[in-house]
Amino acid sequence: MSSKEGHLGASLGVIELTIALHYVFNTPRDRLIWDVGHQSYPHKILTGRKNKIETLRQKNGLYGFVKRSESEYDPFGTAHSSTSISAGMGMKIAKDLNKDDANIICVIGDGALSAGMAYEALNNVGATNKQMIVILNDNEMSIDRPVGAMSSYLTRLLSSKQYTNVRSLLKKISAKFPTSISKTLYKAEEYSKGLVSGGTLFEELGFYYLGPIDGHDMKTLVPVLENIKKTDVGKPIFLHCITKKGKGYEPAEKSDDKFHGVNKFNIETGQSINQSNKKSYSKVFGETLTKAAETDEKIIAVTAAMMSGTGLDIFSLQHPAKFFDVGIAEQHAVTMAAGLATEGFKPFVAIYSTFLQRAYDQVVHDVALQKLPVRFAIDRAGLVGSDGPTHAGSFDITYLSTLPNFIIMAPSNQNELIRMINTSVLIDDRPSAFRYPRGAGEIDNMDSNYDILEIGKGTIIKEGNDVAILNLGTRMQSCEEAIKLLNSHNIYPTLADARFAKPIDKNWTPDIDAKEILIKSGINEEFIEKEIPEFVLYWTERKEESDIWNSKFIAHIRRQWGRFKNIKENDDLPSKMTSQWSPNEDFFDILELTDIPKAFAENSKPEFIMYWKETGQSLTSWNSKFLQHVKYLWEKSNKGQTPQASAQIDKRIESSWKIQDPDIQLSPKKLDNETVQENLRKLKEKHQI
Repeated sequence: MSSKEGHLGASLGVIELTIALHYVFNTPRDRLIWDVGHQSYPHKILTGRKNKIETLRQKNGLYGFVKRSESEYDPFGTAHSSTSISAGMGMKIAKDLNKDDANIICVIGDGALSAGMAYEALNNVGATNKQMIVILNDNEMSIDRPVGAMSSYLTRLLSSKQYTNVRSLLKKISAKFPTSISKTLYKAEEYSKGLVSGGTLFEELGFYYLGPIDGHDMKTLVPVLENIKKTDVGKPIFLHCITKKGKGYEPAEKSDDKFHGVNKFNIETGQSINQSNKKSYSKVFGETLTKAAETDEKIIAVTAAMMSGTGLDIFSLQHPAKFFDVGIAEQHAVTMAAGLATEGFKPFVAIYSTFLQRAYDQVVHDVALQKLPVRFAIDRAGLVGSDGPTHAGSFDITYLSTLPNFIIMAPSNQNELIRMINTSVLIDDRPSAFRYPRGAGEIDNMDSNYDILEIGKGTIIKEGNDVAILNLGTRMQSCEEAIKLLNSHNIYPTLADARFAKPIDKNWTPDIDAKEILIKSGINEEFIEKEIPEFVLYWTERKEESDIWNSKFIAHIRRQWGRFKNIKENDDLPSKMTSQWSPNEDFFDILELTDIPKAFAENSKPEFIMYWKETGQSLTSWNSKFLQHVKYLWEKSNKGQTPQASAQIDKRIESSWKIQDPDIQLSPKKLDNETVQENLRKLKEKHQI
């Protein structure tokens, strides 16, 4: 493990328990489920994978958790915690239906018993009287501490057949007494055993409780497990084992997190090696939120058993009264934060993307639908390397974007993350989220400018003229490298950072579509601007372009260019641009109501007529601009003596005009020759044409 990364401490703590379980039980016929799966490294070594253990968490190597496809000894995948008892219950039901007396053993530990799902399963299993076995690996992260040699002795006694027989006899005797006395004897026995062992809770849930015992003492473990295997107590069994996380490796035993998850380290000293000087996104989040809480007393930090992993350890030290670690209880964390929000506080829920999936109903019902301003700091977003697909944050953009009222941000670097955290502090009318990956950021030096972001607004990083590369999240460096490669081939893209996955910036689009495609295809820019300025002006003026408009515009110019060069249509332009046309008689219907001859429109500006004839979708704003232009040409030709044409066209323009430039006079009733010329001058000046 020192030469790679993984979960070391938990596996060191279950070596003796693992050996004892495989010694006593007949695996894989007896089903052994590890929960959480990162405790399973010794199990993998004992079940035929010793020679592959060096490949742990490597490509084509052993998985870092339990995976069914890896071995017949792995009956259920347990990469996320607290699922073993539910899965074991299902297996036990199936075995009973198949008349199979194989044992079902669920080893739950490393904090997994703090999750609500585990208690749901305990409640259900305890009510069935099915003799399945639940073993609690208590590594000082849950329940009690051991109570010494007497505890081990009592456990061996309580698990023995002799004690079971005496207990059964006592129950038979008590049954002869009146009900009140019988209940009193039973309660006295359970209570006295609970005082010694701490198992009253599990007894009340319907389990036969044993323990706690030393999970590192083979002389205790083996006989207790053998007694459990041989004895039918008529109900599920709960065995409480006390272990020490990191057992046997001094640096792990002394470490605060007991070497829960490790990077490469010096095996002699336990010190990490190859540490990056760059701050991780998690640390940037923790430091920024801690600083913000110094001036905003309403900020609250909530996490689910991931204090150090999410960078909130510094927050917990500086603001202990405003920090809450709820254990492996993501559902509770989200709804608790929703409750805080109803009282005017600003809760930040820091959870790994993959674990936030557990609380999706709470995110939907308790936060989104109520439009409560809970802030989600989504750590480990995106792929997570050797942790594998069960821990990849692949789905949060999708499952949050579908919800109403959400704002979703993704920073391109550490500075952007700081801006998004500071922005989310001020979002008090709806839920928001910012997602960031595992590991260090791309930049070495942090900015001092952390302006608040405009919601839903992206930014141009680098202007270009051929294509656009749109970044969302921390792939900016890859985008910049791609641009360098494209530049070497004389391609100069625009680089933009979206910043927001929701809302999408509808008003921001790099002005590169039609004109740059034309230039790239070999059509001379001078021809585009001088021969058909109306199209260039119109295209440049519009800020929200549709693909249909761009394709029609380009297809028309392609034909014009071919005629200008006395060649066939330019095949360099996409062929799809000519596949959408259908007749539209809208314009000529209007002309028939006026005294403008059809021949005049066709002969005066053939490029407009050609474009209009090819238009497959009625674009109201385009038609009104088109009519304005024809009206201007007709009135210019006839020195303004066309009242009928003006009235009919003005009426059409009044009813259909939708797009207006605030810098230009567009009132159709005042659109004389002088105004048109002034409008064209302003457009050219505004758009540098």
